[in-house]
Amino acid sequence: MPTEIVTPGITIQEETGIREAFEKGWNVIVWNDHVNLMSYVVFVFQRVLGFDQARARRHMLQVHHQGKSCVATETREKAEFYWQRLQQFGLRTSLEKAA
Repeated sequence: MPTEIVTPGITIQEETGIREAFEKGWNVIVWNDHVNLMSYVVFVFQRVLGFDQARARRHMLQVHHQGKSCVATETREKAEFYWQRLQQFGLRTSLEKAA
């Protein structure tokens, strides 16, 4: 009697998770705090995100005046990398799914 071999298939949820990880749909948000100097925040944006001084200053001022700034919209993997690096430099950050 032949034995039937059953192989596990990929579920739709797993395919969706993989697809989401590589789509540019994640925002990296930096929040205002009362600890870091504005010049330090500009330095971190230049160092971590590769911003030129004008762009780094523009985002820093947005954080300072509006309370937050979306500094990047990337794939989930890259957004998590930026999130982690910014936190290592002491900035308050979060990730959110882009609309």
